[in-house]
Amino acid sequence: MNANRMRIGPWVRRLIVVLVVGACANSPSGPSQEPAPAGALRVLFIGNSLTYFNDLPGVIAAMADSLGVSRPFWYRTVAEPDYSLEDHWLTASSRAALDRDSFDIVVMQQGPSSLPENQQHLRQWALRWAEPIREAGAVPAMYMVWPDASRRFAFDDVSEAYTAAAVAVDGMLFPVGQAWIEAWAIDSGLALYGPDAFHPSGLGTYLAALVMLDRLYTVDLDAVPVRVRTLGGTTITVPAASHAAVIQAAREANEKYAR
Repeated sequence: MNANRMRIGPWVRRLIVVLVVGACANSPSGPSQEPAPAGALRVLFIGNSLTYFNDLPGVIAAMADSLGVSRPFWYRTVAEPDYSLEDHWLTASSRAALDRDSFDIVVMQQGPSSLPENQQHLRQWALRWAEPIREAGAVPAMYMVWPDASRRFAFDDVSEAYTAAAVAVDGMLFPVGQAWIEAWAIDSGLALYGPDAFHPSGLGTYLAALVMLDRLYTVDLDAVPVRVRTLGGTTITVPAASHAAVIQAAREANEKYAR
């Protein structure tokens, strides 16, 4: 393996678990094929299973719709299992997605990228993508993820990797991994990991969506319902006892990483 490529061994070992646990509910999904409505906030997601698991973009759209935002959240998703930003760059269909529609924001994500060589890889390919993103009139953004449960000591390294990439591309940062840390500081029992100890639980996805919603819109997160259902059919119900904690965590993470 090229030393500059993301180390994906643990991801491959979990793929069977993902397929069994996720099944249809966690397949890549998107909005209808209708064009974006006038005035919509148009977002393209480029990532892997940490983007499409539990239909994160769809959850954001459902939350935004529930709050009656003035700019509807309209999105497209290009996400494949285990893909890095380099893999997407080398895939014609991924690059063509940027040209098929007009976007306001392009959200980029790959693995945790906590190791030094993987941090370099993330920055390198985020920069490569940033040029055509800006040429298309959109703003690049980084979706900060998290390490697997066996490497929770690496959260700071993941945060550093994605923050550095966001600075390098002069783009937005969605500090979801930091929000997980903030959430556990409030309630250490929150189950943010899913059964494979890497992909998010429904609660983990809900928190990720709150972080992005809070950064994209001026809204009252307290008004987000505890139960959301996406157009793709994914339903997430958050225990009422956990609702305030994840809302506070999303706010605190965005305040700490205000890009």
